[in-house]
Amino acid sequence: MRLSVIAKVLALPVVFFVCFFLVPLSVVLMSSLWVQNQLSFEHYLTILLDQYHWSVIWVTIKLGIYSTLICALLGYPLAWFMIRIVSTPLWRRLLVILLIVPLFTSNIVRSFGWMVLLGRTGFINETLQNMGLIERPIRFLGTELGILIGLVYILLPFMVISVGASISRIDRSLEYASRDLGAGHWETFRYISLPLTLPGLAAGSIMVFALSVSAYVTPALLSGGRVTVLPMLIYQQYSTVFNFSYGGALSIVLLLATLFLVAFANRLGSTKGGDK
Repeated sequence: MRLSVIAKVLALPVVFFVCFFLVPLSVVLMSSLWVQNQLSFEHYLTILLDQYHWSVIWVTIKLGIYSTLICALLGYPLAWFMIRIVSTPLWRRLLVILLIVPLFTSNIVRSFGWMVLLGRTGFINETLQNMGLIERPIRFLGTELGILIGLVYILLPFMVISVGASISRIDRSLEYASRDLGAGHWETFRYISLPLTLPGLAAGSIMVFALSVSAYVTPALLSGGRVTVLPMLIYQQYSTVFNFSYGGALSIVLLLATLFLVAFANRLGSTKGGDK
């Protein structure tokens, strides 16, 4: 009786997963292997043997890694400040609202905003020139740096939310016990607080990396066509060239590369955890 109830409860999520994930993924996979009415690995060989595709993949992964690292370096202190330093519940809720509100705005709108800010006569260049830090405007648009700034701004809330949830679940008695045993603030953070928040940091890093390597709007707008990432190439094949087979192969390559790097990061983290 209990097994039948569990089966009924799990039926809807399983059906949803199959219909909206496995079936579309299978369609993309089959289309990538179906070339001129026959099964072929032609597109995959083209991708693996062509230097241009490797350069696009490298730029995509590099931007994903940099975005993840910067979001972690900025998001962890911000999450700690919101959870531990801000003691007033009202101010804490206000900070959370300010953090989440941009998520309700389209990435297109926010990317256009950064195009204005990062332009040669934009706010950032004018401010730096007025402060005497630079003599001529810095070219942000059309560069990897401009794309990175936009990705970090858009994806930072995901890191802060994930790390903040992990920090809020720490049992403060463990930190108090560490202090009572003679450990300082840094030792308590290093050996108690930081290890307990690593799962939240890992979850946030996975989200940021996956979203950054699959982002299309922000790189397309901030690059101005000068920098190409894999999602832009996939979109081009589907919407402009109408080569669904080749676009499917690029999509599968992006998916496999992302899964491989995430699995490698998890393996590396578990190995370090086991060594400790």
